[in-house]
Amino acid sequence: MDSAQYLIPVWAIITGWIVAGGSPGPTNMTIVGTSMSLGRGPGLLVSSGVLVGSATWGIAAALGFSAIMMSNVWVFETVRYAGAAYLLYLAVKSLRSAWQGGSVVPVKPSGRSLFTKGILLHLTNPKPVLAWGSVYAIVLAPGAEWATVWQLFGTLICTSAFVFWGYALLFSWAPVARVYARSRRWFELTFGLLFGAASIKILTLRLT
Repeated sequence: MDSAQYLIPVWAIITGWIVAGGSPGPTNMTIVGTSMSLGRGPGLLVSSGVLVGSATWGIAAALGFSAIMMSNVWVFETVRYAGAAYLLYLAVKSLRSAWQGGSVVPVKPSGRSLFTKGILLHLTNPKPVLAWGSVYAIVLAPGAEWATVWQLFGTLICTSAFVFWGYALLFSWAPVARVYARSRRWFELTFGLLFGAASIKILTLRLT
């Protein structure tokens, strides 16, 4: 990588991306919940869907979609309301599971639905594309070549894979899964409240 075309050291970029990508939020909570309740395979499927969604936003931002969203409020609003509605749906689903407690055995979703769930979580959230656009603007030196843009994209998406797949592997670990099994109702209640809070947060999100 040509460090002359970066305004920030590469190690600092990667560290910041790990911190941002690993912070608590609806995406990581979904990976965690799926991995604990259904196991490693389903957790990796959801996290792979999230990764594809992140890559889609990263490419879109590199091609200027984040600028289009900033200058066309209706695009931002469409994605924002779709994201809030999807998170509200997940909140209701988790709260319903918590209310039913151990009376209902969770049905294992298909691989396709798990992968799609991961993608939808990211594509219905307008914040990632704005985050990608901000990183490009802050990190890349003026006049940076396209090859440098794609090198940065590749570095960050590989870092995201490390974070998302790492969550899936960690929380599908047998001792962690046993903790979830003993306290499933409380976990589902927590996830439901977090999804609901995230839905409200997206609804109140405004372009600046």
